[in-house]
Amino acid sequence: MNGDNPLDSSAVHPEAYPLVQRIAAETDRDIRSLIGDASFLKRLDPKKYTDETFGLPTVTDILQELEKPGRDPRPEFKTAEFQEGVEDLKDLQLGMILEGVVTNVTNFGAFVDIGVHQDGLVHISALSEKFIKDPREAVKAGDVVKVKVMEIDIPRKRVGLSMRMSDTPGEKIDGARGARPGSAPRQSQNTAPRKETTAPAPANNAMASLFANAKQLKKR
Repeated sequence: MNGDNPLDSSAVHPEAYPLVQRIAAETDRDIRSLIGDASFLKRLDPKKYTDETFGLPTVTDILQELEKPGRDPRPEFKTAEFQEGVEDLKDLQLGMILEGVVTNVTNFGAFVDIGVHQDGLVHISALSEKFIKDPREAVKAGDVVKVKVMEIDIPRKRVGLSMRMSDTPGEKIDGARGARPGSAPRQSQNTAPRKETTAPAPANNAMASLFANAKQLKKR
């Protein structure tokens, strides 16, 4: 015992400890006995433990991590180094590159804590330079990632992020699910290229739609 949390010897991220504690309480099990009990954990329904903080993909990942025998990950543990002076939404700037921690993974992207008291959203189309069908192919809860600030909506407390460092702020990051990131529309040889606008687009309805979808998914 010695005051140490038994989850410290698991691969579960500290931010998910409250969820594991709730699972233990509802199943009348001691947390220590949950770790490594794969047969018991496989019988649990992840949907039963979802809420506004933890979506289904995240709960599923956590249960899978609990199936692994206890170990001490502390020698290899790495946490995000939040940028000094960036503590609030108003401190963010378009194009800023930050380090953060993945807090939740949904069917359409991932939420990342970048140290401003409001998680930013990385849409599935901006999670990787290559095409992916499932966000969990690229990230999982607890991962430390590098992101670029793409959109900022202070009134609605929303931040759009990208894990593709080649993306330019103002570009739409909510492309079609099947679109291959980084691909550009083919232009006719007889057609002059369209003139680009240099001013970044303000936070728009696209980002609002993504956050609305996220809120609805968390409630399921």
